[in-house]
Amino acid sequence: MSSAAPALIEFQKVSVARGSRLALDRITLRIGVGEHVAILGPNGCGKSTLIKTIARECYPLVQAGSGLRIMGQESWNVFELRSMLGIVSNDLAGTFHREVTGRDVVLSGFFSSIGIWSHQHVTKTMQEKADHAMARLEASHLAERLTTEMSSGEARRVLLARALAHEPNALLFDEPSTSLDLFAQHELQTIMGKLARSGIGIVLVTHYLADIIPEIDRVVLMERGRIAADGSKPEMLTSERLSQLFGLAVEVKRRNGHYHLW
Repeated sequence: MSSAAPALIEFQKVSVARGSRLALDRITLRIGVGEHVAILGPNGCGKSTLIKTIARECYPLVQAGSGLRIMGQESWNVFELRSMLGIVSNDLAGTFHREVTGRDVVLSGFFSSIGIWSHQHVTKTMQEKADHAMARLEASHLAERLTTEMSSGEARRVLLARALAHEPNALLFDEPSTSLDLFAQHELQTIMGKLARSGIGIVLVTHYLADIIPEIDRVVLMERGRIAADGSKPEMLTSERLSQLFGLAVEVKRRNGHYHLW
């Protein structure tokens, strides 16, 4: 990849306030198209704010020398942006409070809603893309199932299909394994690995080391709204670095490309 090519995501000295608190403090970060990157840090370090800033749910403070570009552009229509970056967030799972079928959840990604409403017009192309995304994730059997009848793992799979329906350049995962049991975590990691190997970019935001699939080769460590370190997985995922990051003496073990804390 040429260094002159536009980055998928480029933060330049970006700060974001959440109320009276500075959640991001002059962040500088560049993620290239097709990269597989994990952003790791403890709760409250600013990881989710980073994702929300990319998705235009939070906006940076106006400061001299700062800027946020996606594919080289500073200004984006939000609907166009969502077609390029598929976001898989636990915030959406929390909205499954009414009876909606799996297919309608996937289709609603075209309208930035959850479920289809009477004023929304679903085209044949949308239907085809939704069915293709569900088939790609082996989730076609969930098309007619109500979300209120799904397990947490099934619901997460449907949300991932929702993000994929746009055929985005990259997927952004925000704490993807939260509320999943061991089987569903393993299933999710397998899906993420297949997608990474297919060529789609993966940006994973997590505090859970086991979420980091073998296909991810770069890790960014975040602490108190700042980038603490950024480098290759073997360089970043050491006992010394993670003990300092999480404020607890830990030991890192590696097995079959996966890292675990003890």
